[in-house]
Amino acid sequence: MNDSPAIETALPAGEERWRRLPPWLRPRTVELRGSGQMWLIETTLLVLVGVLLATATVNDLVREAGINHRLIADLKTWRQYTGHDYHNISVDQEMLGASSQREVLCGNTSPGAPKSRTQICLAIWGPVVNGMRTVHGGWYVRAHVENDLPPNRYGCFGPAGQGRCPE
Repeated sequence: MNDSPAIETALPAGEERWRRLPPWLRPRTVELRGSGQMWLIETTLLVLVGVLLATATVNDLVREAGINHRLIADLKTWRQYTGHDYHNISVDQEMLGASSQREVLCGNTSPGAPKSRTQICLAIWGPVVNGMRTVHGGWYVRAHVENDLPPNRYGCFGPAGQGRCPE
């Protein structure tokens, strides 16, 4: 003899598609007997997961907005410092440390395709003031090189350029 309560799994009218599911997954016409608190636990867990996802989303959006604000200021700083209104400027956020909020921006010193001319690379960091950040030094990179490696650099200047050029 089975003492467990019978699970009502009568199929709703016209809903033969539920036959593919096992009985315990089919919609019920009546709720099972018990304390009735399972829905409360499930709802609480769903709300907590929703709050966690919303918090993570807001945190990510705020972080991205801050990064975009910095990068716009960096591009303006590079253009102001070099006097060139170029749009093909490479931005490296990892050379000086991924979480350091320090960027290296490289762009041609004369008009031409990217990396087809000598490039000037500027190390930029600090707070955004009047839409710009502070240049802490930099270096020049030879034309037609793919990687900004020390053997390809010369003319280092400022404290950020120290140790970045070949000896």
